[in-house]
Amino acid sequence: MTEILVIDDDLRMRQLIAEILSGEGYKAVAVGDSREALIMLKERGYGLVITDLKMPHVDGFDILDFAKKADPEAIVIMITAHGTVESAIAAIRKGAYDYIQKPFNPDQLLLLIARALEHLKLLNENKILSEEVKSLKADDFVGSNHAITAIKNLIDKIAPLDTTVLIQGETGTGKELIAKLIHKKGLRADNIFFPVNCGAIAETLLESELFGYEKGAFTGAFTQKKGIFETASGGTIFLDEINNTSQAMQVKLLRILQENAIMRVGGTKNIPVDVRVVAASNSNLTEDLSSGRFRKDLFYRLNVVTVSIPPLRDRRDDIPLIAYHFLNKYCRKFKKEIKTFSAGSLETLLAYTWPGNVRELENVVERAVIIEPSHEITHGSLPEEIKQGPLDPLAHIGIMKLEEMERFLIERTLRLLDGQKNKAAEALGIDVTTLWRKIKKYNLE
Repeated sequence: MTEILVIDDDLRMRQLIAEILSGEGYKAVAVGDSREALIMLKERGYGLVITDLKMPHVDGFDILDFAKKADPEAIVIMITAHGTVESAIAAIRKGAYDYIQKPFNPDQLLLLIARALEHLKLLNENKILSEEVKSLKADDFVGSNHAITAIKNLIDKIAPLDTTVLIQGETGTGKELIAKLIHKKGLRADNIFFPVNCGAIAETLLESELFGYEKGAFTGAFTQKKGIFETASGGTIFLDEINNTSQAMQVKLLRILQENAIMRVGGTKNIPVDVRVVAASNSNLTEDLSSGRFRKDLFYRLNVVTVSIPPLRDRRDDIPLIAYHFLNKYCRKFKKEIKTFSAGSLETLLAYTWPGNVRELENVVERAVIIEPSHEITHGSLPEEIKQGPLDPLAHIGIMKLEEMERFLIERTLRLLDGQKNKAAEALGIDVTTLWRKIKKYNLE
């Protein structure tokens, strides 16, 4: 939990803020001497600082400067009296997050703290995401299948061109990973990559999250808030499950793509934004067009370049490679020394149809690494639903001619039935004479 430093030379105000915060479960440290506060900031730093503006010895401006030098992402909130509001606004221009005016309502303070901590969380998540993207290599999109190789080549071509990209593929195929690769290889690689799952956010919240809102735009909008399009300016926004947006939201997104500007909820002026939009759909948007669920004009705006990711069942030759990739990943994570898959376990992975695609395979391998006691992933460490189906009995075969398939089925059936031709003919649905003729034809005797 983030520890909050409260700095105020007024004992009653200091105690009041500390009591309000502790009453809501926050961990707060209160100090009355601003000189002592500087020492505390130097020794350990605080992600969130609440400081009075007017104090003896060291004022709020000095606290702000010191806190920002110690941690550029530290959030500083100013406490100000009525006569010093202009000074608080000046502090915001210098990097303060916000200010609160005395006397204040406890709920007003708590709302501001909640917003500040959410902002701090977002900064931390973006820092982690930035490191992940920097370390990400093209080979992290694992696969050598011809379709995957073509996708990697396409990414190399389109990433530097800063154009809109539409990614289509079933859930779990790796659409966000493709979007990250496009961002990393593009002109905006040093700026933010911001993923937004349009299907996971309520329609009423999605607009304010994407575009922000003005103070007083609705109940609870006590201050102005920037939206994701403004926050990510200069970077890339990944709009996942864009097929789940409403017609009204699709109109707004189309306007942004056409004008490169947004309007906050409750606002009256256009705000220019500079973002690259990568969108993704887990359904076939062409079918959604004919049914009227998706607007044609937005589709044509998004469909400058389309990346279609095949489901895992259509690139089974990549399953062993991907499985070993996840095996290495989770062995490192859990500090285990499992080197390989048993023949039986790998055969089971190859035979399964993977409705959840690569994400499901990753979860299965992670679970197997956790519970496997030996140095080899065995059949027993796989979950029952994987071992029992849905299975594709011809998963290993690939494409073959009808005659080749017929020969394979006859040979396999005879082997399973220990060469008993009467039973084999019955299982195949043909008479014994026909079976004898085909055995001779394919030289299976």
